[in-house]
Amino acid sequence: MTTYHRRNLIALSSLAALLALSACGRNDDRTAGQQLDEAIAKTDKAAQNAKVETQAAVDKAESAMQRAAEDTKAAGANAVQQIKDASAKVGQSSSRASADVERKLSDSEITARVNAGLAADKDLSVIRIDVDTRDGVVTLTGPAPTTKAKAHATEVAKAVKGVTSVQNHLTVRAG
Repeated sequence: MTTYHRRNLIALSSLAALLALSACGRNDDRTAGQQLDEAIAKTDKAAQNAKVETQAAVDKAESAMQRAAEDTKAAGANAVQQIKDASAKVGQSSSRASADVERKLSDSEITARVNAGLAADKDLSVIRIDVDTRDGVVTLTGPAPTTKAKAHATEVAKAVKGVTSVQNHLTVRAG
């Protein structure tokens, strides 16, 4: 016998005893059997009402759980999309930063190679020529002994791999 049935049996027995005792002091024309039947009917009605209320509560809880599950699923999908978007932005930033580093390393390498080429040339090695490189564009500044040396410095710079153009701002000394 289940706990539920035991409780109902105890409740019915207690109710029957109570009715029997209360009937002793009253002038009730109903028999004990009739009173017991009425008590059982009331208990059955109360049990039926409890069952209906319980089912309504269960239905309400299931509905709330389903809405919560749908909300959680939508929030999860939204979070996944935000992570993908953030990841893409990080990837783009990383690619841009990597390209900047490569360009700067490449510009530094170009500057070093142009300086080495100028230092190796006997006519240009004796003068101080400043070399700056940005995005493959080499800028030469400083003095040049002759117009021919100035033009030769441009040719030395253009010969370096990665140089896209040369801006020669060397000034020829008068004399």
